[in-house]
Amino acid sequence: MTHAAPVSPVDRAGLRQRIDKALNEFLAGQRSWMTAVDEALVPVAEAIEAFVLGGGKRLRPAFAYWGFRGAGGVDSDQVVTALAALEFVQASALIHDDLMDRSDTRRGEPAVHRRFAARHRRAGWGGDPDGFGDAAAILLGDLCLVWSDEVLHSAGLDPRIVARARPVFDEMRTEVTVGQYLDVLTQVTGDTSLERASKVARYKSAKYTVERPLLLGAALADASTEVRAAYSAYGLPLGEAFQLRDDVLGVFGDPARTGKPAGDDLREGKRTYLIAAAVAATDDAGRKLLLGQLGDPGLDSDGVARLRELIASTGALARTEERIATLTDAALTALAAVDLATEARQALVDLAVAATRRAD
Repeated sequence: MTHAAPVSPVDRAGLRQRIDKALNEFLAGQRSWMTAVDEALVPVAEAIEAFVLGGGKRLRPAFAYWGFRGAGGVDSDQVVTALAALEFVQASALIHDDLMDRSDTRRGEPAVHRRFAARHRRAGWGGDPDGFGDAAAILLGDLCLVWSDEVLHSAGLDPRIVARARPVFDEMRTEVTVGQYLDVLTQVTGDTSLERASKVARYKSAKYTVERPLLLGAALADASTEVRAAYSAYGLPLGEAFQLRDDVLGVFGDPARTGKPAGDDLREGKRTYLIAAAVAATDDAGRKLLLGQLGDPGLDSDGVARLRELIASTGALARTEERIATLTDAALTALAAVDLATEARQALVDLAVAATRRAD
């Protein structure tokens, strides 16, 4: 006897399909508008469509949706459309992040700045192709952030409901922006403390991946203070665990699964919790090797392998995995302590697993 595979929490209630439908419809409208302005904007529309529709796990709108339903919110297409705005916040952050990190690829495809630099070269235009690519990526990232507002406000919800959620949405976007700055600052100052690594992870990714989407859904549902507190107690540790998993994949992930070159975080000089733990645990020779090669854009596969071996040998990988487990347990304990609708509770439990045990 065979059993059907469990339904992903992102797919429950047809959620992924509904989010994608909302994104498709919005982007089709934006393409029409831009084409009417100038045909030269068609490549901009195409690039954003490829980026937003061509991948992504839809975790953020899923957390927001099940947070909304868990707080007693009644399902509607307008709510799903409003929460699809989170995908444009994510697109903006990733496009800008790839530019700042000088990443070549995202999800196995050229990063946006590389895509437009290549377009410049093919066309034989004047000026610096890389400078054009950088400018295009800044503007496309900004455009996605602007569109996140537009999606939220044009979804068809009562303006009073949107106004109730607006402070959460605004604070989330501020947090991810200052978190990105702290990440850049940490790379140039060389701060390898666990405290700094945890703060960067919290503000750059953790809060806007789990806690703020949950609180956005809670605000739309006019959730009680108790539910909102429980969502923060669940979302903060889970968001940090999500980022720690991302950090592990940035060093030890399989490029065929992650869509990024092996050891890309090492070449970019990311001062993550994983790296901070390795620096704290190794000897002087190990620190000299690790910090001497961290941030070297020319680090080859042998160099990546040496640093991976060093990081694992210090126990930093095991320590990071242990912290992921501890944080996830803390999140699930907080979730268990609050009264939520059964389906939503199970979806949030399953999302915790999906967010922290992923392989890409």
